[in-house]
Amino acid sequence: METTGVSLTSIVLFLPLVGFLIIMLMGRLSDERIKWVAFTTSLITFGLSIVMLANFESGVSGLQMEHVAEWIPSANIGYHVGVDGLSIWLVLLTTFIMPLAMVSSFRPIKDRVRLYYGFMLLLEMAMLGVFVSHDMFLFYVFWELTLVPMYFLIGIWGGEERIYAAVKFFLYTMAGSILMLVAILWLGNEAGTFDVQVITQMIRDGQLTFSHDTERLLFIGFFLAFAIKVPIWPLHSWLPDAHVQAPTAGSVVLAGVLLKLGTYGLIRFNVPLFPNAALDYAPYIATLAVIGIIYGAWVSYAQTDVKKLVAYSSISHLGFVVLGIFALNSVGIQGAVLQMVNHGISTGGLFLLVGMLYERRHTKAIDAYGGIWKVMPIFTGIALVISLSSMGLPGLNGFVGEFTILLGSAGSDAISIWFTVLATIGIILAAVYILFMYNKVFMGPVDKKENEALAETDLSWSRDWTEVAVLVPILIMVFVIGLYPAPFFNLMDGTVSEITKLIDATAIAAR
Repeated sequence: METTGVSLTSIVLFLPLVGFLIIMLMGRLSDERIKWVAFTTSLITFGLSIVMLANFESGVSGLQMEHVAEWIPSANIGYHVGVDGLSIWLVLLTTFIMPLAMVSSFRPIKDRVRLYYGFMLLLEMAMLGVFVSHDMFLFYVFWELTLVPMYFLIGIWGGEERIYAAVKFFLYTMAGSILMLVAILWLGNEAGTFDVQVITQMIRDGQLTFSHDTERLLFIGFFLAFAIKVPIWPLHSWLPDAHVQAPTAGSVVLAGVLLKLGTYGLIRFNVPLFPNAALDYAPYIATLAVIGIIYGAWVSYAQTDVKKLVAYSSISHLGFVVLGIFALNSVGIQGAVLQMVNHGISTGGLFLLVGMLYERRHTKAIDAYGGIWKVMPIFTGIALVISLSSMGLPGLNGFVGEFTILLGSAGSDAISIWFTVLATIGIILAAVYILFMYNKVFMGPVDKKENEALAETDLSWSRDWTEVAVLVPILIMVFVIGLYPAPFFNLMDGTVSEITKLIDATAIAAR
């Protein structure tokens, strides 16, 4: 394999590992300095990812800022990383969310600080690795690596049932990953390489073909791994437990980035590598997506725990993403990618707000609150904007993604218009459970004495700068994407068009 120079992609990928090594090897660092080393590392990583974005050429379908090197030449396994219109925004989402998660942990995390921030940096590197890897073996290494730090983040710093939630999360994801590993080994052996770009080109040129049954089996092998990670109904039961038991920053990273590994995998592998199977299974997967949309919204309304309500809402929101992907057209897939980013921002913001309330009251019960707007007006105002963005109010980020997905699914040749009709019910139900939660927590009279004391804890830079520092960037992005989404679509257009061309060609050949 031809070797090229180190790219900015590799620097961004491994910079969190540098921070991890500094924290772990410099034993004399105080807890305070460990926090700042971790935060500074993640902030520099974000800054370099902005440089990547500035150097990214829109309209180009291929990889940019590539780094290719030999790794295990005897098995045709290489180190191949780079970004395209599909991965650039997910890299930015990861590097945007992680500094906020670091800062939000400054006050709540007091035990085993070195280990905590080490795991956070390791998790950041692993998630970035998934988004930039273009060798299937390398992708799988990073995919599995994400399990380890998140398992310990939940298992050590989580709630009362943290061990149960951590083990359930690990076993669910590992079970699906084994099937994907088998599919990767078979596909790599058949193609003579594990390079995703080479395999995709071989499929496009007709150099690599599968029997109908083989393609379906390979599709299912990849799909189950990604479906569990999303999670798609009915493979979702690990998610509410993981969210509720995870520390606040763990929930932010889990909802903000980790779930997107599954939806990203569906677009990167399932659709372009197995276009015939994607067309065959699109109506069935769209059915699961729509069930997830309605089920997640319905169950959210029934919750008495505010964190579990937000957790179930993720099942509903990500159902929209899956529906957009399997509309199998450019509009639907672009909407799905943008909605991945939107969900990370909005739901990450909701988990931060819930965590801040929990630090004040030490309860997640919805009935424990009420009248918060009278004692914490600034906090309540920010919560309103983020709640409405999650609900999909026009002018805010959530609306653009959901509208584009519905537009794509309505114009899809792969699935019925009825999926769009049913999905719109999910939007209505989202308004119901979001407004129900907001009304119960923030509106009404202050009828509990414990809440009266919150008047002294409203958001302010002088009282706790970390809360302001994490919420303001989220607010900015809510409005930026909501009011001016054009740059986000422009950068992904070239890559998404290449994927849909293959689907269109496959559909024409099938006729």
